[in-house]
Amino acid sequence: MDTRVTNAIPHSPTRHRRRLRATLSWLHLWVGLTVGTLFALIGLAGTVLVFQDELLTLQHPTLTQHAPVADGHVLGALIERWSPEGLNSLDLPSDELPVWEGHFKGGRRAYFAPEDGAWLLTRSQDDDAVLWLRAWHTKLLGGETGEKVLGIVGCIALGLLLSGLYLWWPRHGRVRAHLKMYSGPPVRRWLTWHRTTGAVLLPLLLLATLTGVGMVYSKAVQSALIAMFGGEPVKPSKTPRQGKSIDWATVLDRADTALPGARLSRLSAPKPGDGTIAFRARADGEWHPVGRSLVLIHADDARLLKTYDATGNGLGSRMSDAIYPLHTGAVGGTLMKCLTALTGLLPAFMLVTGFLFWRRRRARH
Repeated sequence: MDTRVTNAIPHSPTRHRRRLRATLSWLHLWVGLTVGTLFALIGLAGTVLVFQDELLTLQHPTLTQHAPVADGHVLGALIERWSPEGLNSLDLPSDELPVWEGHFKGGRRAYFAPEDGAWLLTRSQDDDAVLWLRAWHTKLLGGETGEKVLGIVGCIALGLLLSGLYLWWPRHGRVRAHLKMYSGPPVRRWLTWHRTTGAVLLPLLLLATLTGVGMVYSKAVQSALIAMFGGEPVKPSKTPRQGKSIDWATVLDRADTALPGARLSRLSAPKPGDGTIAFRARADGEWHPVGRSLVLIHADDARLLKTYDATGNGLGSRMSDAIYPLHTGAVGGTLMKCLTALTGLLPAFMLVTGFLFWRRRRARH
């Protein structure tokens, strides 16, 4: 009796590992074929969105036929004309897009000539394929509810990636064998293509998925990063306002010189009764395409209230600011942009190869 018990003990960890592996393999397969389908569709939309700026100018080349000049009088006219219609913010003309770009409630966007503020174009997810894909990629076309579902899908996708890594992990000395891809037979072909591609490109998939989840839960992630690595959250504070009119030419001139080396990029439309005019700016060294730096101007007399250089904040805040540009491929030049686009294709590739492997193995049995 003692012998049987003693002989059984060394095999117990092996049985547990086999059971764990079998359970993870089953979960990886069926979660991958179900939730993985949604993950693949989200990724495909992301691949297109990597080039959304280029697609905009390709669709509407006349938008680039202007001089990128931001005039304060034109700015004031645009704020006065379009704020009652739901204007949330205005992107200033730049070398990349030399027109005013207005962001409205509901995701609608409008474009205005820098010379006189003349309306040029309006886009929405109802009539523009790129904005429709953006609404799908960021909120699954479902507003706040869709964004919550997206966060859950992202967390499940992380589980898929980590379980796939565990199932692939080779024994000592068998790394090269586990990285080899075969052309046949079909079962081996689809299995090796699936696991080798996933193992080699896992860092890209993890980066895209982690940053995507980080944007869905941005406030919680920012708080956690600041708590661990330092920094402070920055938010414009409200100030009382007395005057009725705003000298936008003076406001723009004051803001433009307030943060040396930074480029003003976005203006938040002032709220009724609030005397703080907030400009987003991109300081030298920032990764974010719009920038996370701030210039705050008082509406009554155009005096400078505060400047904030995002590059001087703590590490935790800078890490939080880096999530969006890393997810969209906005940092690292053309190479990173192409790698980000490739990453968006990988979930679909993994889904197809995983499905073909499952189907061929089932047919063989």
